[in-house]
Amino acid sequence: MPGRNDRDKAAGDVPRRLFIYSAGFLRDRRLRRILTLAGHELPLGWPGRGDGVLVWGQSRYAARGEWVARRSGAPLVRAEDPFLRSIRPGRAGDAPIGLMLDPLGLHFDASAPSRIEAILNAPGPMDPGLIARAEQGIARMRALDLSKYNSHDPGIAPPPADYVLLVDQLRGDASLCGAGVTEFRALLQRARDENPGRRILLKLHPETLAGLRPGHFSPADAGPDVALLTDALSPWRLLEGASAVYTLSSQLGFEAVLAGHCPVVAGQPFYAGWGLTTDLTPLPRRRVRRSKAEVFAAAMLLAPLWYDPCRDRLCDFETALDQIEAEARAFREDRHGHVALGMRLWKRGRLQAVFGREKPLRFQDDPAAALAEAERRGAGLLIWAGKEPEGLAAPGVFAGTIRRVEDGFLRSRGLGADLIPPLSLVTDDLGIYYDPSRPSRLESMIRAPLPPGAEARAEALLARILAAGLSKYNLDGTGAIPGLAAGPSAADRPRRILVPGQVEDDASIRLGAGEVRRNLDLLRAARAANPGAVLIYKPHPDVEAGLRPGALNGADLASLADHVARKADPVALIGLVDEVWTMTSLLGFEALLRGRRVTCFGAPFYAGWGLTRDLGPVPARRNGPPVTLAALAHAALIAYPRYFDPVSRRPCPPEVVLDRLTSGTIPAPGPANRLLAKLQGRFASHAALWRRG
Repeated sequence: MPGRNDRDKAAGDVPRRLFIYSAGFLRDRRLRRILTLAGHELPLGWPGRGDGVLVWGQSRYAARGEWVARRSGAPLVRAEDPFLRSIRPGRAGDAPIGLMLDPLGLHFDASAPSRIEAILNAPGPMDPGLIARAEQGIARMRALDLSKYNSHDPGIAPPPADYVLLVDQLRGDASLCGAGVTEFRALLQRARDENPGRRILLKLHPETLAGLRPGHFSPADAGPDVALLTDALSPWRLLEGASAVYTLSSQLGFEAVLAGHCPVVAGQPFYAGWGLTTDLTPLPRRRVRRSKAEVFAAAMLLAPLWYDPCRDRLCDFETALDQIEAEARAFREDRHGHVALGMRLWKRGRLQAVFGREKPLRFQDDPAAALAEAERRGAGLLIWAGKEPEGLAAPGVFAGTIRRVEDGFLRSRGLGADLIPPLSLVTDDLGIYYDPSRPSRLESMIRAPLPPGAEARAEALLARILAAGLSKYNLDGTGAIPGLAAGPSAADRPRRILVPGQVEDDASIRLGAGEVRRNLDLLRAARAANPGAVLIYKPHPDVEAGLRPGALNGADLASLADHVARKADPVALIGLVDEVWTMTSLLGFEALLRGRRVTCFGAPFYAGWGLTRDLGPVPARRNGPPVTLAALAHAALIAYPRYFDPVSRRPCPPEVVLDRLTSGTIPAPGPANRLLAKLQGRFASHAALWRRG
């Protein structure tokens, strides 16, 4: 976690020992863990010299700690949620991704300075590096559609633009500092007076929408010019269509500032008073003019403690944002539930863990029953890619979303054929990445403009993958081939070409190969085009294990290949060669990531973008300006897959899976899984029996 700078220190130190007088701190494991990682102890009893008292905000239970602090003379420290918290509010059961500790006051109570205010009031400009991080953080939050709570539905269309946005808040909330219905109605009248003839859109608080706590709006406030927004609409999309924003002290006012508005603010929230808002209640002690990036830096980068729940450690804002991004994607895709069609038994546990967090998956083997249940539940359909019944996606057959599921490109340490569960899965609502006969969601992601920060993140991820020597399956193997060393340089030896074998009945061959669609034909084509090159043939692991078709006989191998790399580490092999010639193998993608030339006889997902030599039937829709390797890597390794952390059993960003694959901290499959894998190997020649359907 970044160290504290002088500006942060000026905002006040927090004692190591913090005495607590509320059972909430004892019950909430997440809060205790964040405080422990930050070096704090939470004892009971009476504070001594150098100790502090910790209370939650201005809650009704805070009075106990406030009394102890007054009597003992111990400094009072207040805790609050950060401005990027979770998917749902805490009352709905979601733990926070961070914590605000304030030894000065509270960001929403302007009766005394707060830590954020002290940071912003410190003299001089902020560090340019900090400002750059803040600007990128703002852009990422907007692009990812993330807010304090994230149970909104990005699929809901906003109302027609050019409305006045009035933000309601929870009745009695401490951030209102005593303001109530009277002040809310005065703000509503001001919005009417200053915007005659315009529609006023009233935004309710998420907890009000969830039926947890009341707001200030009542039917008496309604009128022909006021529309009540009850949908779980994205705050950012809501702000895009607003011509003006009015709030008492809501965080939505902060996001309005970040979105370029100058909101009218009746209260004195942390973001008011810096020259970015129209303040109805000015606060003279906020004397410095600040940019929105500086306010964001104080509120999001410097003041909070951020927590990484997968790796169980404190982290920076960017890491917390990556985690919330992964959790929000899972929530948004799974919020209505799924019916899973035709999933093999051994896959169901992992599928349930990945896709059943919001609503348990219901498994069906009969397409008609799956359709009926999905329609009845208002759920989507999950289908293992390649097992989709004919005509299911035709217009009028199913009104919901069909997502085709496949393994991701950083899958596991071991083969799916050995029943090793995946750490990443892709879901595609358009097609599937290995089927070029129709568009896929991955194709659209590859061609789309890179979101803010994506290029740097993809390059950092790629550097880690290359440094750790990771690939899709990460099998144990050797890269050593007798008579073939890493040197000499390519200029002083014949070209070395890696020819990866594939499973010949694999869907990527059936759907994406051209005229060359057998391993023998691939090897022959590579040899014919490169008579003087050193050809290294690598059999596919499933073929080597006898589980799938595609084996070549010894005579063919001897006449065409200079070396046969059996049970070899594919990453080490790529390091020995200059080129890869393939039909549709993922090894072509691995080679691109490692700077090797790749020739494709088929149309794998990475072909046709200007990065490969294409001899196969690449779809015309991929024509256009070349994409960068970073764009391809971002789409395939960050945006397209969903990652699952087997330790914390939560959605996670790819960086967490890289840590697990590198460190080996992956729970081993249980005895039943291993027994089933052994039985499958024993009866490999009858694999069609368990692969049917």
